[in-house]
Amino acid sequence: MHGTALSGWLLVAVCAATGAYCVLRLRSDCARARSSAGGEAVMGFGMAAMAVPAAFATPPPWIFAVYAGVFGAAALRAGWLARTRANGGAHHLHHVIGSLAMVYMALAMSAPGGHAAHGGHAGPAGGIPLVTGALLVYYVGYVLTTGVRLLPAAGPAPDGGPAGWGARPELTLACRLSMGIAMLAMLLAL
Repeated sequence: MHGTALSGWLLVAVCAATGAYCVLRLRSDCARARSSAGGEAVMGFGMAAMAVPAAFATPPPWIFAVYAGVFGAAALRAGWLARTRANGGAHHLHHVIGSLAMVYMALAMSAPGGHAAHGGHAGPAGGIPLVTGALLVYYVGYVLTTGVRLLPAAGPAPDGGPAGWGARPELTLACRLSMGIAMLAMLLAL
């Protein structure tokens, strides 16, 4: 991504930490906590990999095709899971949008004038302004609504007892909020 090395490394740290927490959620006893944790872990680690500053490591040109393939497959999986409301359809639709946004950013970064062409130098990148703008509007709305939902969530578990680390609703929302903010930053730096 374009931008300062410090902002890039901060994005890497936030995204890797959220990906690691999502891996912990995969081990939860709560089926609902595990339902989307795998996709969120892939998203977190993929965002961390894409946010590595170009000044530190210039990625090989083929890596953007790998990113597009991985996130394209994630979008198909999330779309398949979203077909029923019982599987948390609305949240899986968010995963479809997020995965397609990652495909879009990977393609924009591989285009002439994108990340791969700049070798770490700041400047205009690839991407379609209308698509980037629509994604920015979506993620601003997502971050705001998730932040509002996070406010009252800091209470006891639904059964009254303490929840395990993998099933804490406020931590899951905070994870999603941080990935939404990171997505906004990545789109702005595109």
